[in-house]
Formats: sequence, structure tokens, C-alpha cells
Amino acid sequence: MLIEGAFDSRTLANMNVALDRVCRVVARGEEYPVRKRVARRIIRCARSGKTTLNELTIAGERALLRIAPAER
Repeated sequence: MLIEGAFDSRTLANMNVALDRVCRVVARGEEYPVRKRVARRIIRCARSGKTTLNELTIAGERALLRIAPAER
């Protein structure tokens, strides 16, 4: 899923920071399945027009709510 052309540079930067912030506080946040799930939720949020760092971070955090505690 290529997203570079779909968003402006500020939105892409916010998306990267949100992904790092969310995954940093989760024990397994550096594992691919967790990062992928969080990233997908952040991308969906950005596509809906919500592109502030706060909105993207909240979207990423919500992705974690659906992950079982053993997967976090």
C-alpha cells in the first residue's frame, strides 16, 4: 500500500510520528503485525481527512484496543 503520493509531506510526517508514539508504549510495538495494524488505522484516519498529530495518534491507539493483551 503506497501512500507517499496520497498525502502531503506534513501529513506523512504526522503519520510517522503517530505510529512511532503509539508503538513505543506497547511491549510488542516493534513487531510487524502490531505496527501494521496501527499503521492501517492511522492511514484510514488520514484518508478520512483527520490529519493532525493528535487525531492520528488517537486512531493508532484505538487500533491497540482490538489487540488481545497477550499480543501487546
